[in-house]
Amino acid sequence: MFRPLSFYIGLRYTAAKRRNHFISFISLTSMIGLMLGVAVLIIVLSVMNGFDRELKQKVLGMVPHAVVKGDPYLSDWQDVDQKVTEHPRVLAAAPFIEGQGMVTGGGNVRGVLIKGIVPEQEDTVSIISSQMIEGKLADLKAGEFGIIVGRPLAASLRLEVGDRLTIVLPEASVSPAGVMPRLKRFTVAGIFSTGAELDGNYTLVHMEDAGKLMRTGGRAEGVRLLVDDLFAAPTVVEEAALSLGGRYYISDWTRTHGSLFSAIQMEKTIIGLLLMFIVAVAAFNIVSTLVMVVTDKTGDIAILRTMGATPGRIMRIFMIQGAIIGVFGTLVGTTLGILGAWYISDLISGLESLLNHQFLNADVYFISYLPSDLQWPDVAIISTAGLVMSLLATIYPAWRASRIDPAEALRYE
Repeated sequence: MFRPLSFYIGLRYTAAKRRNHFISFISLTSMIGLMLGVAVLIIVLSVMNGFDRELKQKVLGMVPHAVVKGDPYLSDWQDVDQKVTEHPRVLAAAPFIEGQGMVTGGGNVRGVLIKGIVPEQEDTVSIISSQMIEGKLADLKAGEFGIIVGRPLAASLRLEVGDRLTIVLPEASVSPAGVMPRLKRFTVAGIFSTGAELDGNYTLVHMEDAGKLMRTGGRAEGVRLLVDDLFAAPTVVEEAALSLGGRYYISDWTRTHGSLFSAIQMEKTIIGLLLMFIVAVAAFNIVSTLVMVVTDKTGDIAILRTMGATPGRIMRIFMIQGAIIGVFGTLVGTTLGILGAWYISDLISGLESLLNHQFLNADVYFISYLPSDLQWPDVAIISTAGLVMSLLATIYPAWRASRIDPAEALRYE
């Protein structure tokens, strides 16, 4: 069977046992270094993509994309709701009332954000319904003073569905008995869990009940918008507010969580560049490997030249040898990286259970687990970069081999 001579000799040089075992060791470490560099880069970028995805889906699924607020309330929130949804890029809108207070239960006290909503409309702008682990969003009914809490808050106050808690507002009410804090008893109607930090201090009640508690007189504080593109939210909410023709306050997610998103993007870029340098170092270890191989094979090169091999053919022999090391290291590294990206979340969860230690705390990070999102364009870029750098690393040693003078080399054999 016909085999290209350069490929055949290059393959033999790669697989052959050498008199100098140090060369074999350096060749193996070059391959392993490239393999690990590619694998780690794929896994780390997948984890950063996972954080990016969780921020968009969970955190930004709970907090508003944008809001239009009154000064301080919207007496005509139904009209505002209808007009803003006429904007072509606004997918849905829902009224809300927000306030801060304390909840007491199980002998403990926690500060919380109290959000009054209309369950039917909130379901169109939030992912809260899909995050319910007990009860339903529809269980919030006007006049029943039900409340939905996050799982960490329920655990802290030792609450279950059907239990009662007390909400205390930082406002005073004057009564015949004197100045009293404003408080109200609520019944736990449901428990949700997003795995994010807000689970510990976020509560939902019906907007009518929140209005009675906060004495808004049936008015909403603002209208929450769901837009078709997160990054267009600042422009969309400004256009929607201008179409209303009055004085309104606007805000969007970039003011509340934009810095976190920017930090994740910057970290992904910097970590990617740093790890790419590691892959480059591993790839260029092939240079030292091939230089030693060329030195070891000087006599063989001289014999091939005397038998008629051209400098170009000699160059191809050693380029093929380096390319085999690079291709094998990159392909194995890519396979390990893909498998690692798929199972890194389960692996970390298993380690947390085994060591009884939580690596990611929702009080510090915005989620309590390690996410991973493997994106094939990243895999293609990393694999291609590894292959290209490996091939570039073969050029100098192969050129040096092609420049060997056969007469000079054989003189010392």
